[in-house]
Amino acid sequence: MSNTKGETPPKILHCHSTFAPGGKELRAVQLMNAFGAELDHTIISGLPDQMGARDHIARGIKTAFPTDFPSLTGWPTPGRLVEIAKAMKPFDLVLTYNWGAMDVVMAHRIFGDVLDLPPVIHHEDGFNEDEAHELKTSRNWFRRIALEKAEALVVPSRVLEGIAHSVWHQPSGKVQRISNGIDTAKFARQPNPGAFRVVKRKGEFWIGTLAGLRAVKQLPMLVRACAELPENWHLVILGDGPEKDAIRAAADELEINERVHLPGAVTDPASLIGMFDIFALSSKSEQFPLSIVEAMAAGLPIAAPDVGDVKTIVSEENRPFIAVPGNTLALESMLSELVENPKLRRELGDANRKKAAEQYDEAQMVEAYRALYWGAMGR
Repeated sequence: MSNTKGETPPKILHCHSTFAPGGKELRAVQLMNAFGAELDHTIISGLPDQMGARDHIARGIKTAFPTDFPSLTGWPTPGRLVEIAKAMKPFDLVLTYNWGAMDVVMAHRIFGDVLDLPPVIHHEDGFNEDEAHELKTSRNWFRRIALEKAEALVVPSRVLEGIAHSVWHQPSGKVQRISNGIDTAKFARQPNPGAFRVVKRKGEFWIGTLAGLRAVKQLPMLVRACAELPENWHLVILGDGPEKDAIRAAADELEINERVHLPGAVTDPASLIGMFDIFALSSKSEQFPLSIVEAMAAGLPIAAPDVGDVKTIVSEENRPFIAVPGNTLALESMLSELVENPKLRRELGDANRKKAAEQYDEAQMVEAYRALYWGAMGR
């Protein structure tokens, strides 16, 4: 669907818990880039100093990052919520993301009818460290009440879909499961490292991961799982965040800091991820990690914990390497088996690439979101 010539694009308000370049943020940017000039975006972050995902927005996409929007954090007092509600008024659609933006959903729930506010679509992509093991009862009740008048609740995984129904008591018609998708052809191309800060030397192999460096990702555990691997196997962690020092400390303690590389966040993972020989995760909690799909499209074998939908995302052949969460020895064992068997790595990588192309291409995801967003706006 394109705008009629001269028609003003709909104004979309995005309220994020953070706009650091993590999975949900990069998917939101991916959709902005796909919709192009059809929409006008205003982006708010609950953590105003975490805005790194804006670097991934394509040139020419109309975006604004106002600094005077009411804070998304704080006690949900009536006065604060009414200020948030009033700030939604100029928009055609409000998109909220994760617990950090739930006060916006509640403000809409309370004041939406009185102020004639635009529809809200909420997106839940998973949980941080504070809910990785167990959901908080108070937050469950808050979500149930706040989501009552939301147009839709979007989730990427079967696990979250089940939680939305059984814990948050959301009706089937409201919950929309849309799997994350990527440009699979782009990730299948040969890597082009350019000025990448880490050089892969002859005879060297890489275990790689792509993640926000947060506690829930348990990246020091991944360092420990790689400690006993052969000297020519290195660990490359693409991403940035507050756990960088903890990761470096683990590498120093194990005396493998020369084999653990943290080059920071990358703006074009498709140009680098194919340099990995194995892709690994160590997360305490995931739902539908986009990085897994990217690694699959690049033809990599995956070693990861059985969290969220990870086991159903990978190819059937790769499922034996999705194992017990939070277990360093289990992850180490899977990595060791893959390290010792290059033929197996190729076979798993081929199967993963085939499944990614068949089931997780971005075109399907973009059209699903287009139908949902435009439908909510009555367009």
